[in-house]
Order: sequence, then C-alpha cells, then structure tokens
Amino acid sequence: MSNAIAEAPAATTEEAAIQSFIVTFNIRRFDPEVDSEPHWVDYDVELFSTDRVLDALHKIKWEVDGSLTFRRSCAHGICGSDAMRINGRNRLACKTLIKDLDISKPIYVEAIKGLPLEKDLVVDMEPFFASYREVQPFLVANSVPEKGKERVQSIADREIFDDTTKCILCAACTSSCPVFWTDGQYFGPAAIVNAHRFIFDSRDDNAAVRLDILNDKEGVWRCRTTFNCSEACPRGIEVTKAIAEVKQAVLRGRP
Repeated sequence: MSNAIAEAPAATTEEAAIQSFIVTFNIRRFDPEVDSEPHWVDYDVELFSTDRVLDALHKIKWEVDGSLTFRRSCAHGICGSDAMRINGRNRLACKTLIKDLDISKPIYVEAIKGLPLEKDLVVDMEPFFASYREVQPFLVANSVPEKGKERVQSIADREIFDDTTKCILCAACTSSCPVFWTDGQYFGPAAIVNAHRFIFDSRDDNAAVRLDILNDKEGVWRCRTTFNCSEACPRGIEVTKAIAEVKQAVLRGRP
C-alpha cells in the first residue's frame, strides 16, 4: 500500500479572494484637547483582500477605538468626503482596495496636507471652499431663452469642458499640490478646475470675470505643472491640462 499523501489542491482564485489577513495600519492621530502634536498609532486589523481602507477604518472605530475620527458619507467615490493620504498618496479611502496595497508592510494613513488639522483624519475644509466660491462656480447666462425652450448646446461644445464636470470637491488634487502646501492664498487646482467648467461653457456669459479673477499672482500662474494634482484625482480628471487651458484663455483674453 502506498504511503504517499495526496497534496491538497491549490486554492482557486475565488477561494484566495475570501482569505483573511492581518493588516497593520499606522494612523496619524491628533486630539486637540489632549495632544500638542500629531502622533502615530498602530492597529492590527483582520481584513479580506477585497476590503477597502474605509472598511478597515470602520473596523478600528467600531471594534477597537471609538475615538478615531474621520469623514465619510456615500462610501462609493461620489461624495469625496473621505480623501486622505494613504502610503503618502492622496486617495479616497472608499476606493482604495487592500489588494492594491503592499500589506507586507504597515499601511500609513494620515490627513490630507495644506489644510488646518482639526482631529485625526479630519481637516478644516473652509479655506478650500472659500477658493471654490471665489471663482464663481455657477452658470451666468444673461440671455433669456425663448419661452418653453432650453439653452441649446452642441455635443462638440459640451465636450470642451466635459472632463471638468466630474469634480467631486474632495480636495485630493489641491492638497497634493506643493504650492498649496506652502502658500495658503493660492486658489489651488480644484478651484481652477471648477472655473474651467464654466469658462468654457458656451452658454455662460461670465468667462471674462473668472479669467480676470484667475489672472492673479495667486491664480493660474502659481501652478508649477508638477502633475501631482492629475495623479491624485480619483475621478481621473486631467487637472494639469485644464489649468493649462485656462492659462491660454487668460493670455487670449477669452475662452
């Protein structure tokens, strides 16, 4: 009789996907009521490869340390509220899968840079939204369409600014910009992207005003074309390209 032991069949892709792992998260914590400076805290979390960083943060908050503070809402990459730095890169926690990270090392999570830190992973977004409001991110149409009619726009005209309509105001692009980190007065990529969306809208009559606002020492000319913003955008917007197009429009004096 053979004493050979049959080898167990290799795990299928589906079986491998449902295996759990212990993943170490190193989170930069800060409580203004207790801490004078932020500090790093380690957490070991059991996760599946298909889990997201947001799932890990939920598990830590609900099962380990209820004091952990972070923003999240839709959890589907639409609201943009859970932007944070994950392993040194700006990402949405709800769109960052564990399987796409190197879990042989700790995963570092901290708040986005360049905005005042309030607590743990939460920053004060007001300076970001102040710049957004300043570029007048709304349609200004002086002409009145014929009664019962819409303002007509061709497919070609819409395509000119279609990319910049995708912005979800997560601040991932702006808070990845080295200029923004050192110059709190700079409008930042997100504000310029949202100005672009209306500057190039054929139905809008306020492009000249927005171009004048951005033709400022803290406007488009502060951009150093590092492409950090384009790389950080979770919606894939070509942010640097949009800024370049606004620069050209400023030089022309028109869209």
